Amino acid sequence: MGGFYAAVVVRGFRRYATYRVATAAGVFTNTVFGLIISYSYIALWDQRPHLGGYSESQALTYVWVGQGVLMTMALMGGGFEDELMERIRSGDIAVDLYRPADLQGWWLAADLGRSAFHLLGRGILPMTVGSLLFDLALPGDVLTWVVFLVSITLGAVVSFALRFLVALSAFWLLDGAGVSQVAWLAGLFFSGMLLPLTVFPGALGEVARALPWSAMLQVPADVLLGRHRGSGAVLALAFQAGWAVVLLGAGRLLQAVATRRVVVQGG
Repeated sequence: MGGFYAAVVVRGFRRYATYRVATAAGVFTNTVFGLIISYSYIALWDQRPHLGGYSESQALTYVWVGQGVLMTMALMGGGFEDELMERIRSGDIAVDLYRPADLQGWWLAADLGRSAFHLLGRGILPMTVGSLLFDLALPGDVLTWVVFLVSITLGAVVSFALRFLVALSAFWLLDGAGVSQVAWLAGLFFSGMLLPLTVFPGALGEVARALPWSAMLQVPADVLLGRHRGSGAVLALAFQAGWAVVLLGAGRLLQAVATRRVVVQGG
């Protein structure tokens, strides 16, 4: 069975690899936005050096990590959730439930394939451009990069688990567009995509850093920047893994409830 899900991961990777023009356009867009945000950060850090505990170089690195994982974590959509919600709305989900594969496991494997492609296809080149144009605080040791990749993987699982819950809402709402938009906005804000969560003041910052969205960008970026080392890195990965387990478990329970009442809209 493990080989089956591995094949689904590969299939998910290959599916998105066929969209070469869209990928090239996405790389260009991420690079342009990375430049815009970088110069905005430079202006901000000139006025507030070490804002949020970051040097200017670290803040710029944070920008390009964000652009690199934007699609990996599907922070602005582009994942499986719209397709799954459409299958629920049309009633095709009934066919999926008869397949000899777990619904959650299937979509998780497919989404991990998508995430892996976007990390390679839309993450490396913008980061390379950023490192050529700015003085980025990239680590020189292999271990930090390995821990960073583990953190990225856990963040991708947390991202999937949240979006799976959003998609299952279509069993009751039939049209989950509103829930998707709310989740999309929450993800952008609480992941740290707009500003590092360490910049948020007081209780807002503490709450934001404790929410699962921080596992998608804030934690991986801090791992890469060396702000989590040794036992701190272990705790950071445990934080991500904990949210992954909790949210996947919630998805499993909601799936069990939802599949008892498959509603076909219009047929």
